[in-house]
Amino acid sequence: MIALGLFEGPAWLLAKFYDLTHNYIMAISLIAVVVMLLTAPLQLKATKGMLEMQRLQPELRKLQQQHRGDRQKLNEEMMKLYQEHKVNPLASCFPLLLQFPVFIIMFRVLHGLTREVTCGTADLSAGAAQLCQGVAAGTKVFYPDYIGADTELYRSLAGRSEMLSWGLDLATRPIEVMGESLGKGMVYALLVIALGGLYFVQQRMVAARASVAPTMSETQQKIMQYLPVVFAVFLVFYLTGLVIYYMAQAIIRIGLQYYITRRFYHGEQSLGRQAQAAGERAREMAKADGGGTGLFAQAKRDLAAAKEGNGAKPAPARSGGKPAAGKPAAGGATSKRVTAPKGKPTPTGRTSRPPSSGKAAKPNSSAPRSPKQK
Repeated sequence: MIALGLFEGPAWLLAKFYDLTHNYIMAISLIAVVVMLLTAPLQLKATKGMLEMQRLQPELRKLQQQHRGDRQKLNEEMMKLYQEHKVNPLASCFPLLLQFPVFIIMFRVLHGLTREVTCGTADLSAGAAQLCQGVAAGTKVFYPDYIGADTELYRSLAGRSEMLSWGLDLATRPIEVMGESLGKGMVYALLVIALGGLYFVQQRMVAARASVAPTMSETQQKIMQYLPVVFAVFLVFYLTGLVIYYMAQAIIRIGLQYYITRRFYHGEQSLGRQAQAAGERAREMAKADGGGTGLFAQAKRDLAAAKEGNGAKPAPARSGGKPAAGKPAAGGATSKRVTAPKGKPTPTGRTSRPPSSGKAAKPNSSAPRSPKQK
């Protein structure tokens, strides 16, 4: 029931916007406007927190140099630094975490509004059977979910097989249309390409103004820039109505990015300019410290520091001060003999014990023989 309420609220709001506009694309775009108005304050707060974090990069680099090989102490000092400057390192993640549930909600709402039933089947409900009156058996028609039958949005979709707006069927997937007709599918393909272009413009605005953290390599920077573009390409497998929603949202985000640039990067003493200068200093410190600024370079430096802190421990010696078999001796040479030869004095001056059977030990063949033995 709770999950059902999550979808009924946005569907009700979409129905209200359709009452005002009588257009599916405009109603979906207004939903995107509402979502952006709710998330814009979080986006501004996350941007400010990210810049404050970047302004602390030189201090963080110093802590990494001071506490190499001691990860626990480093984490403690970093948390003290965050608390001292009142910085939340997770603040920039909140807007990203909100995007996934919003995607799920819009996905379910659009699929619910265009839910299909097959006329002529025996398991139809009373409402679906009423919609199928006068419709040929085997025909699929919409039986909208999440909204009331008294709404104008319900009446515009019930019993239909298309969700047409400005010549586009929002209830179909672009990949399906492109597979059926090349000419008609070209319009849907251009729609997805336009969405990818909007995402590219948005990411270029972010990359042009912001100095990237020194722990991020150039490859990781490119991945972060082009990942939204890849997401746009994957939308060819989803309903066209969802593509329209993200297009409207991308246009609003471009305006929001322009506002962020004016607010945080206007003037030499602005927070954004200070963060850029701090990022440059941190990168110079990272290069002087180990020659690399990526995550893998930092991992190598931490591993090398851990090895230096532990050191190489010598192999434990056996009783009598002799090294273990096959291990290097104190002088660096490998010992080939484990026990002293029988019948000869040990290195400590003691003679070896006779065998436990009580028999005399055999003379060593390599020892010189007496005249009697010859």
